Amino acid sequence: MNIYDFKVKDVKEEEVSLEKYKGKVVLIINSATKCGFTPQYDELQDLYEKYKDEDFIILDFPCNQFGNQAPGSNEEILSFCDAKFGITFPMFSKIEVNGEDAEPLFKYLKSQKGFAGFDEDHKLTPVLKNMLSEADPDYEKDPSIKWNFTKFLIDRNGNVAERFEPTEPLFVVEDKIKELL
Repeated sequence: MNIYDFKVKDVKEEEVSLEKYKGKVVLIINSATKCGFTPQYDELQDLYEKYKDEDFIILDFPCNQFGNQAPGSNEEILSFCDAKFGITFPMFSKIEVNGEDAEPLFKYLKSQKGFAGFDEDHKLTPVLKNMLSEADPDYEKDPSIKWNFTKFLIDRNGNVAERFEPTEPLFVVEDKIKELL
């Protein structure tokens, strides 16, 4: 099993087989438009522009499960991302990434790579750790998505190569992308 076995809904609610991305290096993210990590869209768009001609693609899945930070319809989210960040990589329908109604793709991704730990140097790490440990002192052992802008890097064969938490510097993500390209 790999990501090519999954079908997801695009921003227009039309089914898309991830087999469409066979042979590409893929970065799958769960995003939000009103989050402290939302400015990552700028760097993500830059990464996409830099490597898209080398068969690299980003697949963006908005998710409103973390602090209700992805309000609005698919169209409103798409419009915001286009106007504010000029996003040109594919955006998909808003989903859930945890719980009973989690998108099957994200259930699979989490089963392949558990929580990777927060970057201790990031300014939001203490906030996230405090909030998560209050809800579950053993949160680090749980593979669930912890917050917006968690990223999964997929190799050219559709396998999950790496998981990056939202606090991971994007230059680290870029280095791993370059290794796979």
